[in-house]
Amino acid sequence: MTGGGSRPRDVARRVLEIEAAAIQGLLPQLDEAFDGAVELIRSAGGRVICSGMGKSGLVMRKVAATLSSTGTPALFLHPAEAIHGDLGVVDADDVVLAASFSGRTEELLRFAEVLKRLSVPMVMMTGDRKSPLAQLADFHLPTAISQEACPLNLAPTASTTALLALGDALAMALLESRGFTPEDFANLHPGGHLGRRLLRVEKLMRRDDRVPRVDRSTSMRDVIYEMSSKGLGATAVTDNDRLVGVITDGDLRRLLEVGDAPLDETAGTCMHSDPKTISADELGTTALKMMEDHRITALMVVDDEHRLVGVVHIHDLWGLELF
Repeated sequence: MTGGGSRPRDVARRVLEIEAAAIQGLLPQLDEAFDGAVELIRSAGGRVICSGMGKSGLVMRKVAATLSSTGTPALFLHPAEAIHGDLGVVDADDVVLAASFSGRTEELLRFAEVLKRLSVPMVMMTGDRKSPLAQLADFHLPTAISQEACPLNLAPTASTTALLALGDALAMALLESRGFTPEDFANLHPGGHLGRRLLRVEKLMRRDDRVPRVDRSTSMRDVIYEMSSKGLGATAVTDNDRLVGVITDGDLRRLLEVGDAPLDETAGTCMHSDPKTISADELGTTALKMMEDHRITALMVVDDEHRLVGVVHIHDLWGLELF
């Protein structure tokens, strides 16, 4: 029990309800200034300089990271450090994106006044449309809330949650306006769990001697040997390096069930002539989804001229997640 007699989960439920309401409360506050802010940032030649003091500053560090990871170069600049010598970080082509719930934070106000004299464009996120910072901004994005989740209505809680959500909304609007793709995202996230999810087929596929392949004229006895030695349950059938078909373990079983002398056949007469393929620059998760959708365990990797360049097996994709 807490000091006031409420169960902890009751307190948690109240906090979550207040913070959810704070985010919902942003919807009627959205206006044409949001569109203007997105266009200002998208068309700027420089970076987005994110700034804020205290808890707002911590949120703006995260906003800067989200912007940078989704195609909008950004960094965080502490307003107090800015007015004590770090203004050189800001270039004339940059846009400053700053936050203060009161709109009256002294250090940020001094920073904004200097930026105004330097004609650096500013987007301000505050809870008061009439605040000094809102008046200095080229575009003001309101973040007003009805109450903090803090029972004393003092600690920044619902206000910082609303700010974080609006920062995410701004980043996602910019992502869409730039036409940012999954491939672009993969290029910016080469490491860790996200990096593995975004690995391309080129990094996962088997190459050269590890790729099972036979010619059209190869006997089915030799096809079976090739499939067994490579251990992937399938082999490519090629004609001058161009992929023309695939033979799988399932095909072999069906041949043995219905054929009179299947081992006397050739690869060209037993193959599937329209196999599922993928290009080396596709994401590994795309290959995994194709295998799951078509209930297959291997995909042949081909180039633009349909030449065989590799094979990716479902075992090569273990550890990847589709969602």
